[in-house]
Amino acid sequence: MPTAPASRGVSVATEEAPPPPGATAAGPVQPTTESFVAVQESAEFGELRRTYRSFAFPLTVAFIAWYLLYVLLSNFAGGFMGTRLFGNINVALVLGVAQFATTFLIAWLYSRHAAEKLDPKAEAIKSRMEADA
Repeated sequence: MPTAPASRGVSVATEEAPPPPGATAAGPVQPTTESFVAVQESAEFGELRRTYRSFAFPLTVAFIAWYLLYVLLSNFAGGFMGTRLFGNINVALVLGVAQFATTFLIAWLYSRHAAEKLDPKAEAIKSRMEADA
């Protein structure tokens, strides 16, 4: 069956290609459902979840509170938000830019936290599951 010409960078196959040499048709061995459940119920996985939650939840609550404060001040404290700090820069503009800065700061802090605390624990669990499969 003829196919339409492929656009640049797109490969169009008319038949299913065979697997690469050395690969099995079934793919890599996957852990069973029971092994996933066992890992989920393990103390090690519980510690991983606690470590994640103890970082993510407080920062999420703090950021939402900070954002809501900004919105409430914008709605109900127009005089304060309109206070000029210097030139045409007012409190609302400074707090608005601080929202962006806070977002990037939280992303950076989470990246560091994940690399130091979460990733090693998750990798250990993953490696153990792959070895058992």
